[in-house]
Amino acid sequence: MRNIYLVIAFTVSTTILSCGDKTEIVRQDTGPTVAVKVNSVATGSNSFLSASGKIEAVQSANLSTRMMGFVTKVHIKVGEEVRKGQLLLSINNADLSAKSAQINARITEATVAYRNAEKDYTRFRNLFADSSASQKELDDMTGRFEMAKAQLEATEQMKKEVVSQFSYTNIRAPFSGVITNKFIDEGAMANPGIPLMAMEAPGIFGITASVPESEISEIKTGSKVTVVVKSIKESISGEVTEVSTSARNTGGQYLVKVILDTSSVAILSGMYATVQFPVKRKTQSKAILVAKDAIVTKGQLSGLYTVSESNTALLRWLRLGRTFGDQVEVLSGLSAEESYIISSGGKLYNGVKVSIQ
Repeated sequence: MRNIYLVIAFTVSTTILSCGDKTEIVRQDTGPTVAVKVNSVATGSNSFLSASGKIEAVQSANLSTRMMGFVTKVHIKVGEEVRKGQLLLSINNADLSAKSAQINARITEATVAYRNAEKDYTRFRNLFADSSASQKELDDMTGRFEMAKAQLEATEQMKKEVVSQFSYTNIRAPFSGVITNKFIDEGAMANPGIPLMAMEAPGIFGITASVPESEISEIKTGSKVTVVVKSIKESISGEVTEVSTSARNTGGQYLVKVILDTSSVAILSGMYATVQFPVKRKTQSKAILVAKDAIVTKGQLSGLYTVSESNTALLRWLRLGRTFGDQVEVLSGLSAEESYIISSGGKLYNGVKVSIQ
């Protein structure tokens, strides 16, 4: 019995010595071996220029008014589809209605004065032809007639002005689209030039990217580009439609507009994306590329599994860069000489035994 105690004591002491001051439990994986396939790291040349921007609808508008007044009714909601000419918002127009009534009264008065002057002018013209009226009398009637005519035309122009102002009290959709934002509520005061709501026509989207002066000469209108939208993990083709020729107000950056081919991709206005211009860079470097399907994400972390020297799976955290089709660039965490697990026949986790197929 004493020999048994000595063996137990020796075993315990050996475990403590091997672990030192910090006791650690090492789990031996006794599960089955997972069959895996590995890929070598690919390298590519960074023979393109990348520029970031925000996706926006090509046709969009911020609607405002030229009249000051209280909003009496908001007829739509954010996200609602509207048709061209549909009433969106109404502003109190009591003052304008009173002004319109006054102008209508002035038009009536001017019309009566014009008709009377016209009759007098016609009569005196006939009298003058029969030598029954003097030249001065005809000239006086002609002047009265012209003044009455001018007064009528002036009041009619004032009427047109009031009618046009009524269009600013009833805000209507300038085109068919979707309401994307609303900046005012019922009862609030609308002020001239202050946006009341925003809308856009979905279907055609574009992106404006800033390009440095050292590269702008390489970008031409009509060039085909690739736009990477990280939020939906998609790459979209596009075409350069405008290239700015001045960087006066953009801090040395030239604006380039790209129209996107969104026929098969569901994107939303406001998404951030990266435009990859296929231009010849003055300095090129080799990029480390891995398959996107091999990437493992946990929260904000991204990584992939590699095979350790003891043939076990090892999760390696990475810092990723740009996306190129079905591959993604690795900025740090993996070297060009290493390989990684692309697929497995079972669940992978740190320490599981693997066999390379």
